[in-house]
Amino acid sequence: MTAGPTQELEAYLHTHIPLSAAMQVAVVAASDDAVALSAPLAPNINHRSTAFGGSLSTLAILSAWALVNMRLNAEGLPSRLVIQSNHMDYDAPVEGDFTATARLADSAAWPSFVKMLKRRGRARILAKSVVRCGDVTGGRFEGEFVAFLNQPQG
Repeated sequence: MTAGPTQELEAYLHTHIPLSAAMQVAVVAASDDAVALSAPLAPNINHRSTAFGGSLSTLAILSAWALVNMRLNAEGLPSRLVIQSNHMDYDAPVEGDFTATARLADSAAWPSFVKMLKRRGRARILAKSVVRCGDVTGGRFEGEFVAFLNQPQG
């Protein structure tokens, strides 16, 4: 039995972004439209017995990064993808296991992003993520990611 996309993504995150393994991040769902990651409270707890804000932010960033990276790979455009800027609002304390679900801020921007990446070798796109604990929205994230097209080795 071969690993599916969620297992492959989880293994990639744990190997290449070790913090995700320490946080015990799991991939809940992964598609072209959205990536949902989860993390348990225990390794992400703070002194108030709620989730540490840095963990909420990290999970949101990871979900958004994973979404854009997966889409780039699906387009056959392996790239170096980095976050350039972000904003996180914390709406409520997170008192249990939590998830972050990322989507593009504007899905209609994707074709222009791809065109710019192919033409200039670099492009920017916005992604958003919502962090939830059950029905409670713990936080909302928006980040700008920059992709640098990998140049063929030759």
